[in-house]
Amino acid sequence: MDPFDSRRADEIATLLALHEQGSFAAAGRQLERHPSVLSRRLGALEQRLGIRLVERTTRQLRFTDEGERLVERLRLASRLIDEAEQEAAEGAAQVRGRLRLALPAAMGRRWLSGVIADFVLAYPQVTVEAEYADRFVDLVGEGFDAAIRIGELADNRLVASKLCDHWRILCAAPGYLAKHGVPQQPADLSAHNCLGFSGLRSFPEWRLTSEGRQFSVKVAGNLRGNDNEALLEAARRGVGILAGGDWLMVEDMQAGLLQRVLPGWQLDVAAGIYLVRPSARLNTAALQAFKAWLEGVFKKGPPWRRAPGEVINRL
Repeated sequence: MDPFDSRRADEIATLLALHEQGSFAAAGRQLERHPSVLSRRLGALEQRLGIRLVERTTRQLRFTDEGERLVERLRLASRLIDEAEQEAAEGAAQVRGRLRLALPAAMGRRWLSGVIADFVLAYPQVTVEAEYADRFVDLVGEGFDAAIRIGELADNRLVASKLCDHWRILCAAPGYLAKHGVPQQPADLSAHNCLGFSGLRSFPEWRLTSEGRQFSVKVAGNLRGNDNEALLEAARRGVGILAGGDWLMVEDMQAGLLQRVLPGWQLDVAAGIYLVRPSARLNTAALQAFKAWLEGVFKKGPPWRRAPGEVINRL
């Protein structure tokens, strides 16, 4: 059967609408068709494929594993068709279109929001939708064009472009260090109040590295959480020692509110900051322009390592 046959297109549209809306009634309203019509289309699709795609009950629909996989692939195909049309309409002269980005909340607000604003000024025909959140979004399933991710990448379905290394360093308020002493070696951290970031993969163990030397210490403290900025505020107030990205703490170090602890040591040496995309084949003109723009910014060094009055320029 021709993949662009109208009956086949109707079946695909039905399946995608059911997955998005969750019921025949809601999908029918979206497609402006009676629910019974959609039920017949779904039945025809299942019969043609010889497999059950949706389990139906009186109250809800549940997609089978095969149904979920088919929906994911169909969404990818749909985006490819949309992008082919967009590319044909745009031509080679002008970058336009929609760009949906997923950005880490704290870093995004502090260091990337200005980069994105400048990009929009340079490409006014591109509409950017930026979501700032500390979660790993499903780029394909949630319809994102790209994301900025911090750490080590585990999803091999994604195409990644490394922007820079990620330095996770140790800092504390001068008042805390004056009261409790300055650690001279990693083992000393076990006797200090260490602020625990539960988002760290090795939590509550800190794995420190310096010039090929490695040391692991299990830290403890009376405050832990999953929000970097909340722990940063606690560190400012002298609660304890914080392990965090240099991007998080550089401004407080410049202002004298925080002081580096164990200079030369860092956590997560294999980590990086990446621009990730669902597939190299999904590069729209807008995404290609954004990738080039971002790489141009980071080619000069991460913004936080070349800020005015910089105090972190090397380990």
